[in-house]
Amino acid sequence: MTTNETTDDTTSTTTDTTSYVPEHTPRLAWAKLAPDVYKAMIRLDTAARQGVDPVLLELVKIRASQINHCAFCVDMHSKDALAAGESVERIIQLSAWEESQHFYTAKEVAALALTEAVTVLTEGFVPDEVYDAAAKQFDEAELAQLIAAITVINAWNRFGVTCRMVAGHYQAGEHK
Repeated sequence: MTTNETTDDTTSTTTDTTSYVPEHTPRLAWAKLAPDVYKAMIRLDTAARQGVDPVLLELVKIRASQINHCAFCVDMHSKDALAAGESVERIIQLSAWEESQHFYTAKEVAALALTEAVTVLTEGFVPDEVYDAAAKQFDEAELAQLIAAITVINAWNRFGVTCRMVAGHYQAGEHK
């Protein structure tokens, strides 16, 4: 960052001359062009979040969005997590949660591992040990809701990435 500062005895002025890369343009306003699909996704998202701890839900949404490179969703869910009382430190550590598990509860670690397994299906399946670890932390109803929430954020990520939705403008709670 380049900063030019001028100071005299009575005033101090700081001028920021940082030049950022311009924002890209979204490809498609899919929600406006497919409103019935968008409304169905909202209903699905609402149903999937039922019974899932709101802070855990945001951690899962951030992690899946990181993996899927959905900048719009990383921005949205980081802001929503902060608004829900999550710490900046735990949000920052999400990209390296396996090396910093001490920031998270056993339940959160199991949810993050399940999130990664469901999000990255290139192995062809969710490993038994990942599923079993989650099943030890969540009762069956909670686990079903968690799997639904992970699946829904992955669908949102695909819309966001494909349509090149722009990060940075979301306000916490805007889409709740």
